[in-house]
Amino acid sequence: MSTQTKTNATRLLEAAGVPFTTLEYEVDESDLSGMHIAAQLNLPPEQIFKTLVLMEEGKKKECLVCCIPTRDELDLKKVARAFGVKKCDLIPMKDLKDLTGYIRGGCSPVGMKKKYPTIFDETAILFDKIYVSAGMRGMQIVIEPNALMNFVEAKTADLVK
Repeated sequence: MSTQTKTNATRLLEAAGVPFTTLEYEVDESDLSGMHIAAQLNLPPEQIFKTLVLMEEGKKKECLVCCIPTRDELDLKKVARAFGVKKCDLIPMKDLKDLTGYIRGGCSPVGMKKKYPTIFDETAILFDKIYVSAGMRGMQIVIEPNALMNFVEAKTADLVK
C-alpha cells in the first residue's frame, strides 16, 4: 500500500493476498462525485467505479450492489434484469451506513457488513486497473478488475444508460 491509512476494505484485500495499491485525494464535502476524484487525481473517469447500493422492490435489508463508471448513470431496468429481479431502486441514503457500514462518498464493494450480490458494469474488464473507494472518503483502491471481482464474487453486465 502506498500509505499508512488502512480501512476494512484494504485489510481484507491484504489478508487475502490480493494485490492493490491506494491513492489518497483531498475530500471536498460539497462535491463527493467521482468526477471530482478523477479531476483531482488526473485519472480517466471511465476507470473510476462508483459503488451504488440498491434494493429489490419489497425486500428490506437485502441489498444489491452495482459498480459503474463514475461518469455513467445506472439503468434500473438493466440492473433488475442483471440481478434477475422484477424491479429495484437505490436504497435511501439514510440507510446506507446501517446496511453497508459505509457512508456516501466512501462506499466500497469490499468489506460491507454482509456479502451482497455484486455486479460490475461490463466495461470494468476493459482496463488493466480500475479505481474503487477504499471504504472512506479521500482514498481509492487501485486494483486489477478481475482480481477485485473474484474477491467480491461479482459478475459483469451492461448496467448503464
